[in-house]
Amino acid sequence: MATLERIRNRAGLLVAIIIGLALVAFILGDMLRSGSSILRSSQLEIAEIDGETVQYPDFQRKVDEMVEIYKMNTGRTALDDATMTQVRENTFQTLVRELIMTKVFDNLGVAVSTEELNQLVQGDNPHQLIRQVFRNPQTGEFNKSMLINFLKNREFDPSGRQAMWWKYMEDQIYNERMTSKYNTMLAKGLYTTKAEAEKNLKAQNHKVNIEFVQQSFNTIADSLVKVSDADLKKYYEAHKDDYKQSESRRIEYVSFDVIPSADDDKATEKYTNELKADFAKATDNVQFVNLNSDVNFANTFSKKEELPTAMSEWAFASEEGAIYGPYKENNSWKLAKINSFKHLPDSVKASHILIQPKTQAEVAAAEATVDSLKTLVKKGANFAKLAKKFSADKGSAAKGGDLGWFKRNQMVKPFELAAFGAKKGEVVVARTQFGIHLIKVNRVGKTTKQVQLAVLERKIEASSQTYQNIYQAASKFASENTTKADFDKAIADQKLAKRVATVRKADRMVNGMDGARMLVRGVYDAELGAIVKGSDESPIYEIGDSFIIAALSNITPEGIAPLAEVKARVELQVKKDKKAEMLKAKMANKTDLAQLASTLNTEVKTADNLTFNSFSVPGVGMEPAIVGWSAFAAKDKVSTPLKGNNGVYVVKVTAINDGTKTDVKETQGSLNRSLASRANYQAYQALKSNTEVVDNRTRFY
Repeated sequence: MATLERIRNRAGLLVAIIIGLALVAFILGDMLRSGSSILRSSQLEIAEIDGETVQYPDFQRKVDEMVEIYKMNTGRTALDDATMTQVRENTFQTLVRELIMTKVFDNLGVAVSTEELNQLVQGDNPHQLIRQVFRNPQTGEFNKSMLINFLKNREFDPSGRQAMWWKYMEDQIYNERMTSKYNTMLAKGLYTTKAEAEKNLKAQNHKVNIEFVQQSFNTIADSLVKVSDADLKKYYEAHKDDYKQSESRRIEYVSFDVIPSADDDKATEKYTNELKADFAKATDNVQFVNLNSDVNFANTFSKKEELPTAMSEWAFASEEGAIYGPYKENNSWKLAKINSFKHLPDSVKASHILIQPKTQAEVAAAEATVDSLKTLVKKGANFAKLAKKFSADKGSAAKGGDLGWFKRNQMVKPFELAAFGAKKGEVVVARTQFGIHLIKVNRVGKTTKQVQLAVLERKIEASSQTYQNIYQAASKFASENTTKADFDKAIADQKLAKRVATVRKADRMVNGMDGARMLVRGVYDAELGAIVKGSDESPIYEIGDSFIIAALSNITPEGIAPLAEVKARVELQVKKDKKAEMLKAKMANKTDLAQLASTLNTEVKTADNLTFNSFSVPGVGMEPAIVGWSAFAAKDKVSTPLKGNNGVYVVKVTAINDGTKTDVKETQGSLNRSLASRANYQAYQALKSNTEVVDNRTRFY
């Protein structure tokens, strides 16, 4: 008993420590399991904007809403990767703007009342967005009954999409109104003084003509300019801000491209040849091509001279149903069958009326409008007058819809087929990516015999065996070269092409390769000098039709680039400065420009009507040094040598022409309008640049 007592007494502290550690482990374990802890919150943080955190689920919910809105507005059922990236970017920038501007609006007391918003969306004179969506397709005027009908029925949409779309519209109008009020406040606070307007007017009026002699920096060879390390360091220290860089990483990689083999070529030729007999028997060539070809039937006719020589000689000496091939063209094996012959015009003179629905919901109304217009034309209505009133193609509408003469392949295909397939005076309808066209054929050109070919095309593609062979080659390379040294040696020994790419954290493309997002994420998880691996620890990335194996060769941190990395750029600028001093010495104390030009084996150039506001100098481009000096120099004054962007110049003012503009008030108003216009954009950019935005999206997308 005494022994047990001593053990209990002496072990007390130890037991307390053990129990304490167990409790800590239990709490930490619970935190990690439950996901409701600070750790989980940090892991799901997609951004921090001006001190406010944005969680991934909240952001993704906004993205999903925008995807639905985009689908409703475009009529698309699915979005590709590029569009999804753009939607996420737009959603993020909208979120940043809302978080920044909400605080600004609150501080300034900017607000939109419920009554004001109701007037903007449901009043007698609603916002332009509402007027544009709910308009009569025949007249183009706002139709309030359409709006009321939509509002009554939106609650009965079981999908909730109409309610979501309406909420989106209200938000857009609300935000636009808030921004408009803010911009108006800014504009009211900006002012151009009378003195500033007078100064600007004087600068506009004061125009000068000049003569000048130019000596380009290139007239001095680089070998004649000596640059020391001290020169480079001095320039670099004085211009560090010119060498700011964003974070990036450089990779070296090899690509094992999946290319069809000779066996794949033979197999495709054999398969195409086996289709020839069935193609010859087919009575519906269009259907046969669409069912068996990799490329759908092309509803086009060709003149003899538009086809390859061998093809044209065969086609115009054969009858309908004749088959040519198999023949190889553009990495495909093909069969061509004569579908029909027609005598068609080589050009057409036509007019059109374009009705352009903005959303999928407007398509039916647009089609009804075109049908109504077609009926009116058939009853004798003036096509040109209708085009001026209804056509969305303002360029041709001003001319009564007249498009003039055009040949084949000048218009989009559906438009061309409709126009060239119609007779003189006929009115036809065509649907293109631009909208719905009502086309009137005014005249047709000379007709020629043309052939329509049904072309069955089988592309030569890599087989599964070829795919496996190339993947095995990539796997063998990856398994045998797990270090950067082995990677480099193997590339040299096997005479493989080593490629280099610089990638940034948010990139989705590498050296033109789409779908490279996983590779980029792997690069930013890799250590310098290591083989890049994915989340599955595989070093092989399948991108497009290639297997990529990469090594991380360099990391460029964000900030000022060290001198060693930008030495070539610094040296270029230092040499330019030294050349400028050498040229100035050659051109100093010269007041006779003709004599100076003769000495330098060049010519005297001229420029007229320069003002202080001139953007560039004719013949030499942007040269602020010339513009600035000339604007304030006296007539016949000759400058000292001026260092410019492209060389050194000696300038003489030959004439001064002071204009006659005297309306200070108009100039003042113009400058005020310019200030207000710039403020709309620049104010937000200033607010944004002073807001800390931590963007973690690359962790999630």
